Amino acid sequence: STMFLVGLSGGIASGKSTVVAVLRELGCAVIDADVIAREVVQPHLKAYRQIVRYFGTEILLESGEINREALGNIIFSHPEKRQLLNSITHPEIQKEMLKQILKYFVLGYRYVILDIPLLFETNRLTKFMKYTVLVYCDPPTQLARLMKRNGLSQAEAEARIACQLPLDEKRKLASHVIDNSGDRESMRRQVLRLHARLEDSLDFLWARLAAGTVVAGLGGLVYLLLRHFMS
Repeated sequence: STMFLVGLSGGIASGKSTVVAVLRELGCAVIDADVIAREVVQPHLKAYRQIVRYFGTEILLESGEINREALGNIIFSHPEKRQLLNSITHPEIQKEMLKQILKYFVLGYRYVILDIPLLFETNRLTKFMKYTVLVYCDPPTQLARLMKRNGLSQAEAEARIACQLPLDEKRKLASHVIDNSGDRESMRRQVLRLHARLEDSLDFLWARLAAGTVVAGLGGLVYLLLRHFMS
């Protein structure tokens, strides 16, 4: 048995970040796709250079960093440019995610959570997940939270929600659902139950022992080589 991947997603104002905070408190390994997406477009990196080449220097801030709002305005109204941006950034994001997954494997984690906001919309990565988890809340609660959080009118909030696959549709696609329509304590109990269920196996012990053996073997080899060259 090997470490497995769990895809985590939600909808705007469904409370996914609150669920992630609880998972981190529990010591879970969480890889945030949004954070990685910001990191791979930092100045002088490969994706940054390609974005500037195709979109021009007018999308840059005075600091030289990419103006995410300006770039977002361009791709929002031009689907072909959004596809171009995705073709630049997605390979770099996936490479970094793989690096982090391998790190957690060596450290012996039972599972790794991939926090991917558009997991169900893109549908490309779901085949790599053993389980998928949706942070859900009912549509009226989602609308009210978004209006309050962002100071939006009802029409503005509804327009933003409409840009995503409805939570009721995503609910049908997920293997596990955290219903975050109620209070924080109710959500926390659900997260604790899910974590216990995912951790409830000794099968992964063999994978951990194998990884430890590999690491120990490499360490021993390095030690022998150092002794050889220093003698």
